[in-house]
Amino acid sequence: MKRDGHIHTPFCPHGSKESLTAYVEKAIRLGLERITFTEHAPLPTSFTDPTPLKDSAMTVADVPLYIKEVTALKDYYANKITIQCGFEVDYIEGLEEETKDFLNEYGMQIDDCILSVHFLKDKNQWFCLDYHEDTFHVMIQSFGSVERIYDTYYQSILASIHADLGSFKPKRLGHITLVHKFQELFPVSKEYKTKEKEWWGTILQETQKYNYQLDCNGAGIVKPYCKEVYPPISVIQQALSMQIPCVYGSDAHHPNGLAQGVTNELRELIRHF
Repeated sequence: MKRDGHIHTPFCPHGSKESLTAYVEKAIRLGLERITFTEHAPLPTSFTDPTPLKDSAMTVADVPLYIKEVTALKDYYANKITIQCGFEVDYIEGLEEETKDFLNEYGMQIDDCILSVHFLKDKNQWFCLDYHEDTFHVMIQSFGSVERIYDTYYQSILASIHADLGSFKPKRLGHITLVHKFQELFPVSKEYKTKEKEWWGTILQETQKYNYQLDCNGAGIVKPYCKEVYPPISVIQQALSMQIPCVYGSDAHHPNGLAQGVTNELRELIRHF
């Protein structure tokens, strides 16, 4: 495996404070040739982070320093590893213009970006779907069923593909089955699994149509109630058969998380990325 395209940094409020250098040195020891730092982009100012500590993303004030420090590392390590500077941008329905404004402001300074869905809305209340199993349980009570959460999530993924976020819109879709994070605690019905496969098929068709990439995220493997890649191996296989570009991402929030979740099955697929 030569690339890790989804890495967080000490600028992440809910991550570790290990230095950027520590991530790079770890990546070199692992034999990686290319990495992308994709810190959580600041949330739109009109959006209130629903997490208790409001620590889902970096602050706007930190963005210039983040870019400066990653850029310095790009130059320093140029002979050892390719480093890209990017963001993991949240798609939040209804706030496309603010997101576009942010991307327009910083787009010329970044190399690579991921577009992800973490927040879902029901009855005028926003939830962070991957925050904690207790939060997910509250979501089930609000939405009425696990299946409705899944439907809303996949609808949001499709909306993110179709959204006008300007010329600097991210080209890679982040962990498109993040809604599976607590699947062992809150499973969907057997009947729904057929519908979910239809969702996946539609999402892949649109991903192909609009020339997007897929983040194949190893973090799901190490989550105790998920234990599978985001998205599952079968979806990655289908994406590859459709010639959709796939990029492995560890979603590391600590240097020790680099290259995480690479099972033998995933490693074999990564050879075709």
